[in-house]
Amino acid sequence: MATGPHRLEFDVLEGWERLPGGMAFVEVAGVAVDSRDRVYVFCRGKLPVIVFDREGRFLTAWGQGTFTTPHGICIDRQDRLYLADSGDHTLRQFTPDGALLMTLGRSGQATDTGFEVNVSPVQRAAGPFNRVTNAAVLPTGELYVADGYGNARVHKFAADGTWQFSWGEPGSGPGQFNLPHGIAVDSAGQVYVADRENSRVQVFTPGGEFLREWGWVNRPDDLFIDGQDTLYIAELGFQVANVSPPHYRFMEAPPPGHTPYARVTLCDPDGKIMAQIGGEQALLPGNFIAPHGIWVDSRGDFYVGEVVKASGALAKFAPLPCHAFQKFMRRE
Repeated sequence: MATGPHRLEFDVLEGWERLPGGMAFVEVAGVAVDSRDRVYVFCRGKLPVIVFDREGRFLTAWGQGTFTTPHGICIDRQDRLYLADSGDHTLRQFTPDGALLMTLGRSGQATDTGFEVNVSPVQRAAGPFNRVTNAAVLPTGELYVADGYGNARVHKFAADGTWQFSWGEPGSGPGQFNLPHGIAVDSAGQVYVADRENSRVQVFTPGGEFLREWGWVNRPDDLFIDGQDTLYIAELGFQVANVSPPHYRFMEAPPPGHTPYARVTLCDPDGKIMAQIGGEQALLPGNFIAPHGIWVDSRGDFYVGEVVKASGALAKFAPLPCHAFQKFMRRE
């Protein structure tokens, strides 16, 4: 399941999560793990936030009627949750049991970027938010927020929610974005942005100055950086259709040098690959259809959420919730 000089290997744990009867993920937009290894699944079912303990036992669920389009999730050192609602144009901070603490952005009001769904791409950069995608929180409580579907910016906020500065504009050059989707910060304060539709990860200084980019990724959706500065990248890949299992046909040719199927890649801060997980037969456990969110717990196990229905990838042939959520346990 893994390649690379570090020989990191993982096993998928089928059925790890124990959902109560009648409860469903539908799709999992994001996942985060708190200081006690409780796992928060941000999904598009009737109960958008579903919480499990480290052994997969159901603890609680909340958020019914709260979110328009669940999208991204992150958690800080005080176990406060930051939930990006792309349909509502807001990023909200909650306690672990669902009490609202703070809202960034104006509910239901998008900033003017010239973007119209299925009509016009982003024409110009603007302030927070237009279909906000995800956030990364610093130990200080400061936030970097990726503002992607309807904007082309990264925004920096103080811990109290005060806007500080932004950078980015539509395009494919250094510091430009075509759907900044995921975001993470390493121990040196460098900011990594999953520039999805440019199929690259861009790296910036804490002040937003461009440092470098990696162009080998396949439409990166989400990023997570662990305590050793290992970067976990959830790569959406390029849309696929199933002819008849186990045969697969790719509908969109990837750029030269890119692999068409979805995967998770582990690499160091210089972009050197340590492991890659996922294969062409997307419906099989341990492979991926549309990986959208990723997080790592204290033991080095990682969790991946997928959005099969929204992506269109294999949706006709993958009855929901075909591995909408998977846990991978690191081998000793």
